[in-house]
Amino acid sequence: MTVQKKISIGAKAILGAATFTALMTGVALADPALIYDAAGKNDKSFNEMAWNGAEAYAKATGNSYQDLEIQTDAQREQALRRFAQQGASPIVVPGFTWAEPLTVVAKEFPDTHFAIIDSVVDLPNVRSVLFKEQEGSFLVGVLAAMKSETGTIGYVTAFDFPLLQAFGCGYVQGAKAANADIQVLQNFIGTDFAAFNDINTAGEVGRSQLERGADVVYAAAGAAGEGALQAAADAGKYGIGVDSNQNYLFPGNMLSSMVKRVDVAVQNAFTDELNGNWTSGIQVLGLAEEGVGAAVDEYNEPLLSDEMKAALADYTAKINSGEIVVHDYRSDNSCPVS
Repeated sequence: MTVQKKISIGAKAILGAATFTALMTGVALADPALIYDAAGKNDKSFNEMAWNGAEAYAKATGNSYQDLEIQTDAQREQALRRFAQQGASPIVVPGFTWAEPLTVVAKEFPDTHFAIIDSVVDLPNVRSVLFKEQEGSFLVGVLAAMKSETGTIGYVTAFDFPLLQAFGCGYVQGAKAANADIQVLQNFIGTDFAAFNDINTAGEVGRSQLERGADVVYAAAGAAGEGALQAAADAGKYGIGVDSNQNYLFPGNMLSSMVKRVDVAVQNAFTDELNGNWTSGIQVLGLAEEGVGAAVDEYNEPLLSDEMKAALADYTAKINSGEIVVHDYRSDNSCPVS
């Protein structure tokens, strides 16, 4: 049976070295560690996928791991530093918000391995894992355009940031490939990272798009996205989830989910360290690497026509062969298909 060591940093106080050491008593020095982003591991999205990867590692190897949920941004450096001081390796952090604190701490511990997901930290002991979110978003864009009866679909995301724009741009490109006349509404929930947790505003944004004619809404906003998906379900329309397979949330109203295999990135990092196969540098996971995709399961399969399923297979093959190149907004901060 595996043993998961859990540590929670509260908002009331900053942990001192002695307190942290006491909490870590009994943890093997070589145990890997996972520190979630601010939304926590129960966000039903990005962080939960990271947790799934750690759990898969524990189940496959019989080894333990450590994980931690921070409460404030001020705890990022502290958490990284404490795990490194205790000998944890690798230390994995999912989310671009970790880039700055990781850059600081990784330099302090050059013999410790770190991995960051969704950002690049160019240091010899850091693995940076990126995804081709635009490719998976292309596929769900195809489904949205084919399912829409109004000719209008929506995209709800947290705030104006290149990574999040890449999701939206891929979605538009896929939708336009399926229906050149489709209209895509795009709106932000907020202006900063707090938007990832703002479920209420996400719901309001989703309802606004539905009132303007959208009958499919793609929510790429972490934990907040559930608000927009709820709005679509309440209106009898369709939602598209992100990161985790969220098809189960509103059965009958979830057209699909753009699955981003953060779990694979975490499990690979833990396993590579265990087997002595650690590599630093940049890793990129797209459709060809099964790092992203459009989820099809018992919850949404009845909503997909044979034509839609065939289109998924066809566009996947064309993207993997290079016949279709999905534009990455991050390459030039533009979306030529908008």
